[in-house]
Amino acid sequence: MPQYVDGYLIPVPKDQLAAYRRLAIRAAKIYKELGALEVRECAGEDLEGKFGKSFGQTLKLKSGETAVFSWIVYKSRAQRDRVNAKVMVDPRIQEMMPDPMPFDCKRMVYGGFTTLVLA
Repeated sequence: MPQYVDGYLIPVPKDQLAAYRRLAIRAAKIYKELGALEVRECAGEDLEGKFGKSFGQTLKLKSGETAVFSWIVYKSRAQRDRVNAKVMVDPRIQEMMPDPMPFDCKRMVYGGFTTLVLA
């Protein structure tokens, strides 16, 4: 059965990566507890594309920012929808959200994807 993946590309100030990581670790535990199969959070290192449009260009990264590329794997889109509904009302998620957030929510890029290849 093909898996379903939510993907995210997030601009994060480099001086906020540690705070973002702490938040992501806590959120990942909740997502997995509620049914997600896998959560990955990756900090950009090589963002200067040689062709096409790079992640940095897509996010319009500012000086001192990097991209975080993240994904969450689910059994199916239906399961993703069930997990996300539970996450959004989980009081632990509400309590852990800092103000301000350690990233720019308005510039986040995301989407849901069906799996074409799983190797």
